[in-house]
Amino acid sequence: MNTLDIRDVSVIYPASQGGEAVTALSEINLTIEQGDLVVALGASGCGKTTLLSLIAGFIAPTKGYLTLGDSSIKGYPRIACGLDLGDEVIGPSADRGVVFQKHALLPWLDVIENTEFGLKLQGVGKQERRKKAAEYLKLVGLEDFHHHRVYQLSGGMQQRVGIARALTNNPEMLLLDEPLGALDALTRESLQELLLDVWQETNKMMFFITHSVDEALLLATRLIVMSPRPGRITHQFDLNFNKEFLACRDARKVKSSQEFISTREKILAIIHGDEADH
Repeated sequence: MNTLDIRDVSVIYPASQGGEAVTALSEINLTIEQGDLVVALGASGCGKTTLLSLIAGFIAPTKGYLTLGDSSIKGYPRIACGLDLGDEVIGPSADRGVVFQKHALLPWLDVIENTEFGLKLQGVGKQERRKKAAEYLKLVGLEDFHHHRVYQLSGGMQQRVGIARALTNNPEMLLLDEPLGALDALTRESLQELLLDVWQETNKMMFFITHSVDEALLLATRLIVMSPRPGRITHQFDLNFNKEFLACRDARKVKSSQEFISTREKILAIIHGDEADH
């Protein structure tokens, strides 16, 4: 079973222009296993994006380490030199797919060309990469849009392409950095449901960042609440609302349950209490 293991991780950004060093994360410990959908929630500046960037390999910890399956990410010196040390993976890798808040699609390519782009860079033949890209475009409901240009798609459809592109590389883990934050309310709800369908179908490890408590509760198998800077994991909740939705296909019913409302109020109290303390 694939496992992401984060142990005693801290991130300190060095001082710049006469300022002080900033401790973005402090003593983070977290384990994510195959099939987990972990959602990080907290006030702005709590280090959610820094934590995702660590898992993606975009930055390295000042202290501590991360391992994913047989791979590990340790320290700036190794990432800086870009060496591949046997089973040790340094920096970004195809085993971790990232979906950004903005779709980051290439406007000169059509939908299927964007979706297969990672496989093309890996040298996969056209027929094979087209087949895989088409499979995941169908999974996200875009089987009829292969040759549309990015500018012809709505914001929600663009994010669907981003999700399909990340999945086409068949990563061990999918990282989602507020991918629904810029969408209107109705589109956002439909994409939440899509993500749960993708999660159920693929059984991928997922790490998802959001500012929405309702979104976090609906999606997460485990919700982590992070404190304002320095970011720490102060609370963890094991949740089952996503499976309730997949069983009944009625998000409103799930969100109107007494358990959902009670959990939401508990988490809001924690977040507002953290903000008041700072």
